[in-house]
Amino acid sequence: MSRWVDELMGERVKECMSRRIKTCFSLIFSFTLLLIYSLTLLLFYNADAAEVKNVVPRQEGNRVLFEFDVAGDADEEAEVDLTLTINGQTYTADKLHLEGDFGKVKTGKGRKIYWNVLQDFPRGLSTAYDWEIAAGGEEFKDPVTGMEFVFVKGGCYQMGCGDWTSDCDSDEKPVHEVCVDDFYMGKYEVTQRQWKEIMGNNPSYFKNCGDDCPVENVSWDDVQEYIKKMNQKITPHSPPLSKGGNKGGYRLPTEAEWEYSARSGGKKEKYSGGDDVGSVAWYDSNSGSTTHPAGQKKPNGLGLYDMSGNVWEWVDDWYGEDYYMNSPKNNPKGPSSGSYRVLRGGSWYDDPRGMRSANRYRANPGGRDGSVGFRLLRTK
Repeated sequence: MSRWVDELMGERVKECMSRRIKTCFSLIFSFTLLLIYSLTLLLFYNADAAEVKNVVPRQEGNRVLFEFDVAGDADEEAEVDLTLTINGQTYTADKLHLEGDFGKVKTGKGRKIYWNVLQDFPRGLSTAYDWEIAAGGEEFKDPVTGMEFVFVKGGCYQMGCGDWTSDCDSDEKPVHEVCVDDFYMGKYEVTQRQWKEIMGNNPSYFKNCGDDCPVENVSWDDVQEYIKKMNQKITPHSPPLSKGGNKGGYRLPTEAEWEYSARSGGKKEKYSGGDDVGSVAWYDSNSGSTTHPAGQKKPNGLGLYDMSGNVWEWVDDWYGEDYYMNSPKNNPKGPSSGSYRVLRGGSWYDDPRGMRSANRYRANPGGRDGSVGFRLLRTK
């Protein structure tokens, strides 16, 4: 357990625990509702996300060519990312010598990425490697709070603490295959401004950090009230997020969804965004013992910020120490009951071990602390 959890289980938790829309027949009002809905549609609606398909890799001299299609709406732009795994180490596009169609790419067939192998491995590469090309980056902004969300294409991955990381705890094992559906994940942790717009108050310990800093000192129970009010304000006037789809709703991510997102879509990443903790996380050695405005560190491969560090993030699941031994494969939601809720991601207060994407902590759902916040997920 971290130092924070020890404290949260102690005196601070004890202190915390001691506390149809009517039909309108007015033509003018109906027109106003229609206008509001239309404006909301412009702000909120997004088409189906782009997707990489039909990838064909082949060697051309000293280079490897990846040819692929980017499927999606005409003239849509997607954020295309190439990741290689070689001898257990992950190499993202910014660490490789690449040319061609990566970064912002328009939909269409016959897109190409060239990897200049000898510039990265001057002596050549005689071992096998795994590759992944993914399209992400479709975003939308909530019309009331301004909260930004990034589309996360669902998939299957190896959840838990595997050979690509270290310092594993027993509750992070065994590594097991998990599959999650598509969803939209908050680009940033929920900020103090976004909390105030829904709740009308600011419970944060670090108020002086400013409106763009994560809200903290909120319990899991507090977050449920925030989500309830946010859904009541947004959902009645929100269009579907996909053509012909149902209206989405806000909630906390499950552990499985959170880890899949933190690891850039289930990649073998020790921290959210790579293996260099200082570039992706605010933690005990660089935070100055305070939170920081959202989005100042490097994002992960999905364009999500601060999933390692800054503040702990509540997830929806009850904590189960042995849950990984019995977890279902498809969309696991955690134990049906328990005494504690799960926290993920580490905070400004913790050491690098706490920043690991596989790391799991538990806390009383009524507990509050200046190192604990959250981010939201919106269902597709």
